[in-house]
Amino acid sequence: MVRRGVRSVNQLDLSSIEIRNLDTIAELEEVRRLETLVWSLEDSVPVNQSVAVVKNGGFILGAYLEGKLVGFQYSFPGFDGSKVYLCSHSLGIHPEYRRYGIGEKLKKAQKELAAAKGYKLITWTYDPLETVNGNLNLHKLGAKCTCYLENVYGEMADGLNDGLPTDRFLVEWKTDSPVGPPTVVIDGLKLVIITIIARNLLIPGETDFTLKDDKLLVPVPGNFQEIKKADFSLALAWRNKTREVFAHFLGEGWVVSDLVKDPLVPNQYLYLLEREEQPDGN
Repeated sequence: MVRRGVRSVNQLDLSSIEIRNLDTIAELEEVRRLETLVWSLEDSVPVNQSVAVVKNGGFILGAYLEGKLVGFQYSFPGFDGSKVYLCSHSLGIHPEYRRYGIGEKLKKAQKELAAAKGYKLITWTYDPLETVNGNLNLHKLGAKCTCYLENVYGEMADGLNDGLPTDRFLVEWKTDSPVGPPTVVIDGLKLVIITIIARNLLIPGETDFTLKDDKLLVPVPGNFQEIKKADFSLALAWRNKTREVFAHFLGEGWVVSDLVKDPLVPNQYLYLLEREEQPDGN
């Protein structure tokens, strides 16, 4: 029940969300408080480090709703030995304001500001078994995954990663690319992993690495955290199976370009694997 005089999130005008570029001590302290709420104090970034970031090529964006900070995005410069890019370190949304598109607004603002600052590329990582993140990163924003990273952060005890290797997709997002992927027809595309449903849980089966098509689908569960709670060994099986598949194909130059919900199988999502186009040698 909503108390008299207190509006629920559904009653708020979410179109009035304001995205700001934050740089004052007070604003960055506010970001750290929200970051602590989203994760924990020990996982939050110290304010002195945030100050250094915004003064040296990075930036921190805040999403405000009626004067309240409800989301943030943290970016700093990266360099791989040959090119400079923007590293998108973290994106956090207040628990009461999730699933309202605030993350998407922050990412689009990030891309616009990055381009204005001269960045050509934004990179970040995410867990490929977290399909909410995959839907935002690949399907809505149009970023692509070109590299699979195994156990990037080591052991983490944050509730989401407990007991599992912290494998991640490395995502690349060009600042001059259109937002959102081209329309892709998945009908008739072959599955790299055969899945079955048992006890209302999606289970990975046999894997086929002999497929020669230029586009393939990799199924993943849409409720990975529920699987982890119900059957940890199954969650670990999904981690190992997807590691095997993505490490193989991405290692051979394939790209993960989209994630769509399977219209036929409950709680199954499909990653689209495509052979990377080779530049014309003429």
